[in-house]
Amino acid sequence: MKYIKKILIPAFYTFNLILIIFYLYPGSIFGYLLYGDSSSAQPQITRDFIVSSNHLYVFIALSTLGIIAYQDTRKIKIVIIYLFLLSIVLELTHIIIPVRAFEWIDLFGNIAGVILVIIIYKIKSKYV
Repeated sequence: MKYIKKILIPAFYTFNLILIIFYLYPGSIFGYLLYGDSSSAQPQITRDFIVSSNHLYVFIALSTLGIIAYQDTRKIKIVIIYLFLLSIVLELTHIIIPVRAFEWIDLFGNIAGVILVIIIYKIKSKYV
């Protein structure tokens, strides 16, 4: 398990850095890579449903990686708080970043991804 933690913790930090770069970039990096235009829309993985599906999936992946990496440590509470704050702060930065726009549906997708993983973690911790 220690060997896996040695891989998961740096992977969590790397995923964080990549996510922050993608969030703070004024435009769409994926739009540029796929369509040759950074001002174009983001590609959709699936259609949005109540919340932004892309944001939900990204924060499910990030939260899962973070919680698995730190699940048996005293830092798990800090990681959970960090994930909540990150999900909110990154979307709020879109208010001031050119070509980006704050959207409630994106914010709720971020938060829903974090909450979903935390609920699964709590259930697993209690019953498994």
